[in-house]
Amino acid sequence: MAISLSVVLLLAIILVVLIRGGSIKAGPAVVAILFGFFLASTGMAPSINRFLDSLADTINSIGF
Repeated sequence: MAISLSVVLLLAIILVVLIRGGSIKAGPAVVAILFGFFLASTGMAPSINRFLDSLADTINSIGF
């Protein structure tokens, strides 16, 4: 739960920076948000969550 909330917050910050910087306009940003929202309700959502969890575990296991 904490990882997914952090990812959502990070992606929201990146999206705001891209919109304010002019790299992405509001229309494509809304489309990207809606795409993610509807993708989350498909059968692919559990696979995506497992992939992101394994990616987070892999990054966490790297010792710096």
